[in-house]
Amino acid sequence: MATEILECKKCLLKNSDTFFFELDNNGVCNYCNYYIKSVASLGSLDDRKIWLVNKVEKIKLAGKSKIYDCIIGVSGGTDSTYLAYWAKQQGLRPLVTHFDNGWNSEQAVKNIKKICEVLNFELHTTVINWEEFKDLQLAYLRAGVVDIEVLTDHAIYATICMVAKKYKIKYILSGFNYATEAIMPKGWVFDKLDWENIKDIYHQFGSGKSIKTYPHVSFYKKLYHYWFLKLENIQVLNYLDFNKEEAKTIITEKLGWKDYGGKHYESIFTKFYQMYILPVKFNIDKRKAHLSNLICSGQITKTEALNELKIKSFDETLIEYEKMYVLKKLNLTEMEFDKMMNDKPRQHSEFKTEQHLWNRYFKIVKYLKLNFR
Repeated sequence: MATEILECKKCLLKNSDTFFFELDNNGVCNYCNYYIKSVASLGSLDDRKIWLVNKVEKIKLAGKSKIYDCIIGVSGGTDSTYLAYWAKQQGLRPLVTHFDNGWNSEQAVKNIKKICEVLNFELHTTVINWEEFKDLQLAYLRAGVVDIEVLTDHAIYATICMVAKKYKIKYILSGFNYATEAIMPKGWVFDKLDWENIKDIYHQFGSGKSIKTYPHVSFYKKLYHYWFLKLENIQVLNYLDFNKEEAKTIITEKLGWKDYGGKHYESIFTKFYQMYILPVKFNIDKRKAHLSNLICSGQITKTEALNELKIKSFDETLIEYEKMYVLKKLNLTEMEFDKMMNDKPRQHSEFKTEQHLWNRYFKIVKYLKLNFR
């Protein structure tokens, strides 16, 4: 018997998109309600602005005797570029960091260079060992897990933490924001910081070489960052009335920034991953999540989002070119790649994770709170 298709009245998501989908009495899904609760937890817009003003003063005070008072990771995309622009307006002195995984588009390189030149910020770039990173990406493709982007996101975080430790910087300004990124169906992504999962997938599907240069953070290193370095990650855009199109207009006019035509398309691999790998192998169209976010934040209507979703996400000729480029860079034949696309997908949870470590950690914390308060 066919499962009844349930659709959220507010956003674009359906129960066919994810195994974890619930509707409330008003026909609104759990993802929209998560967005609403997340934004509400920050307080009113006025409260958020006051909080951010006070936080900026603390950052300046903490970095008074240092070269830099905070760190910003930039990709050349809208969010991180606008964040860098905002930091300049506040009189902050960030060290701008960039993680180059070998997949930067030409326009991304130009955008990052332009940002730093116009804002007069110093750029710290970490270039990955390409052969090692390629080996990791191939392991993920062979494993058939959904979130190949874990590898880049994990390394970005690890790189920022290393730079923060080196320059003794406490504050990390993040471009993550609820307005465009809060909604992501369960099963579409995985924990970006789970080093145990990365290691096990690579152990089973990599070349067999040891990982020597890939920037990473183990479970215990994360605790060290939290308890001893006391790094503070501030999601600045959540405290502003952030509007995606307005932000694009500002950074285009003020910084000479150029659009890529899609979310995270500053990376050649991410573009191909979202346009081809996700829909072909996993039947996932990430535009549904991105557009649903914009609906919830009032930046577009559901009708506008549905009309945009009707537009094909890629041109057949373009995607074939992108495919050949990616395969050549990864040293894959089309036959090898097509086999990977046809193989049955695996869950990240089929491999080792850090969950048992976190369970033990929270038990210890709970015990200490109960017995030493």
